Amino acid sequence: MNLERVQEIANAVLYEGYMLYPYRPSSVKNRQRFNFGVLCPPAYCEMQPGSESSFMQTECLIRNAASARLTIQIRFLQIVQRTIGAYRHHASDEIEFVDRLDVDGRLYQPWQEAAERSITYDALDPLELLSPRHFDFVIPAESSREQLRAQDGPIGVIVRESQRLAGTLSVQAVQCRDSIMKLVLQLENRTRFDAAGPDQGRDSALPHSLVSAHMILGVENGEFLSLLEPPPDYEDLARSCANIGNWPVLAGHGADTMLASPIILYDYPTIAPESAGNLFDSTEIDEILSLRILTLTDQEKAEIRQTDDRARELLERTETIPDEQFMKLHGVLRGLTALKEGPA
Repeated sequence: MNLERVQEIANAVLYEGYMLYPYRPSSVKNRQRFNFGVLCPPAYCEMQPGSESSFMQTECLIRNAASARLTIQIRFLQIVQRTIGAYRHHASDEIEFVDRLDVDGRLYQPWQEAAERSITYDALDPLELLSPRHFDFVIPAESSREQLRAQDGPIGVIVRESQRLAGTLSVQAVQCRDSIMKLVLQLENRTRFDAAGPDQGRDSALPHSLVSAHMILGVENGEFLSLLEPPPDYEDLARSCANIGNWPVLAGHGADTMLASPIILYDYPTIAPESAGNLFDSTEIDEILSLRILTLTDQEKAEIRQTDDRARELLERTETIPDEQFMKLHGVLRGLTALKEGPA
């Protein structure tokens, strides 16, 4: 078992919705980011009944052996709020927060960045999970300052802050028949959130949320059963699996790894070899989106470069795609299947 085999597709899931075309704060299109796998704090979900959730549930089937050992890896993004401060007076530590700050021609603006978080529980004996187990975790709050200097000296700071996150992973194994067990996992956000605060919008809840949350499951000396194409005689067990907010599919190679994704995938998902990199938007076609990026004005491109490191890398990568790569993006024919004959 090697969880690294699914890292490429898992990273695509992790950053889905991180940024959406046209990748700049001033645009009125695609203003709502982070639309997949967002586990909000319970207090916020109570304010927004039916529209947000504080948990995700994964159920899948595993063929167990006495020596089987389970690994569960939780992955999500933690929002890092970036604010910009300008010094009120020269050589003073007193700052005021501003909407933008020009430093020798480079524009700095507030933004919601994201930090990758990963928590792994390994060497779990499925037989010991017949009684539920609960794993609590905490991501501490962090704060940092980066000084901004112009030619004549420091004029401001970038302030980055992330809030404390708390959550629980609950795991239980249910014996089915033969050597088949059902794994029931629930990942829950238990972060405190001031529902009585002055700002109760979604943007205020995101820093207290687990964003793009998903799980990678691995097993040694055992195997997972596909829920999309279960083995004969196990279709009823597959149908009995109740998945909420995500769907587990076989990943990597073989049947020892599963990816529980908030985005609907098929078994053994892969990144298309023609793709030059992540565009953060699964609803778009790489060729069309790349061409749209190239039609942005110089001013729009400058804003993208100054907004976010990942956006800048995306833009620079797109601008340097060679013609032969664009031809590959136009389409590739693969995986033809025979037409089944039948009644008209």
